[in-house]
Amino acid sequence: MGISEKTVTIEELIPQRQPMILVDTFDGIDAEGVSHTSFTVPEGNLFLEKNRLTECGLIEHMAQSAAARTGWECRQNGSEIPIGYIGAVSRFAAGRLPAVGTQLHTSLRIIQQLGNLSLAAVRIEAGNETIARGELKIYLNA
Repeated sequence: MGISEKTVTIEELIPQRQPMILVDTFDGIDAEGVSHTSFTVPEGNLFLEKNRLTECGLIEHMAQSAAARTGWECRQNGSEIPIGYIGAVSRFAAGRLPAVGTQLHTSLRIIQQLGNLSLAAVRIEAGNETIARGELKIYLNA
């Protein structure tokens, strides 16, 4: 797995800019169609509470992981990267909130797609533990 162009920065794939970026790298789409991102929780992040990433931060990380996937796919197709919006979050559960310095590995699978609407299942892991999961309904303004 892994992307073919290691020189691609996350800023080239998503519309967010610092201090709002909650994805460090897009690690590619595997043979099963699951995309992978990573993020190390930094000190001073806007979504920290008591040095832990909040539930809102985890959801924003999930959304930016979806945006990175869309950005990568558009880049591969030579098309413009659209702005996306979270339409709904469902089945969200967080087992624990990651502390500053924790590296997150996130996988995203598109469950359904109809035009500009997508339903994605997302799982966030830290080490060998799943710490959060949920589903996002995403609308692309394309």
